[in-house]
Amino acid sequence: MTKVIRIQETGAPDVMEYVDVDLPAPGSGEVLVRQMACGLNFIDVYFRTGLYPQSLPGSLGMEGAGVIEAVGANVSHVKVGDRVAYAGRPLGAYAEARVMPADVLVKLPDSISFETAAAMMLQGLTVQYLFRRTFRLQGGETILFHAAAGGVGLIACQWARALGVTMIGTVGSDEKAALAKANGCIHTINYNKENFVERVKEITGGKGVPVVYDSIGKDTFIGSLDCLAPLGMMVSFGSASGPVPPFGLNELATRGSLFVTRPSLFNYTAKRDDLEIMAAELFGMVESGKIKIDINQRYALKDVAQAHRDLESRKTTGSSILIP
Repeated sequence: MTKVIRIQETGAPDVMEYVDVDLPAPGSGEVLVRQMACGLNFIDVYFRTGLYPQSLPGSLGMEGAGVIEAVGANVSHVKVGDRVAYAGRPLGAYAEARVMPADVLVKLPDSISFETAAAMMLQGLTVQYLFRRTFRLQGGETILFHAAAGGVGLIACQWARALGVTMIGTVGSDEKAALAKANGCIHTINYNKENFVERVKEITGGKGVPVVYDSIGKDTFIGSLDCLAPLGMMVSFGSASGPVPPFGLNELATRGSLFVTRPSLFNYTAKRDDLEIMAAELFGMVESGKIKIDINQRYALKDVAQAHRDLESRKTTGSSILIP
């Protein structure tokens, strides 16, 4: 029997159940992964609450790292004993072990621990596509990044520094501001004390920024548009405060012919070749020391409800993981 987290209905953290299941043998294109660590991300909250739908009863978790214990037919790029990591569908990372598609797995370098991998795959690959593909940063730009002290945010701080990009980051406390700055964020804005639109205009001399990366959603969307320079791009990649309400396209025209995109990691990694390239760049940044993954919270898998409460109440910083 294997311990996993299941939900019978959507709702508060208490809907998550710690249960025993029997795992089947891996089928064609599948492998059995014994998980050493599981990632904890805000997208898990979206699935738990029903903001992002799934069939019920259901599973949670999109990121993990471990060792392959069995391989089904038609799997060639990994084998039994390989160290692997992943970020993506299908849901089900909250588990001691799982049978899953092999095509979402990448081999994990020996220099990167299982815990580090579980803490960085989804968040690190997110920063990779945001900075290297959605709006490709060349160096020298000044950008706005919301939630700069979160798991994605701290990786973004370091990656921006490595690229020679001036990052303006919003945070919710002075402690989080210090943490973001320690990781490479040049300017921090405490949104509980300052108006982030006014501060961005001050920092940029009224010009605005060419790109805003916004995972907050409802509470920051319009303000983020106001921070953009003409022809700037709004990258809305999350909805921590709730989904962005409907708005008129003229809002973009009146602010200078702005662009808006709502990207998803799973579209960017849909092609195996793209996933390999993205993971290789992320691993290279970590192995070089340019990016350090801060695991500031560790929870036992059975304590996942408390982990979600801490995540939703903005008590966490950096990355969080679950230990099976």
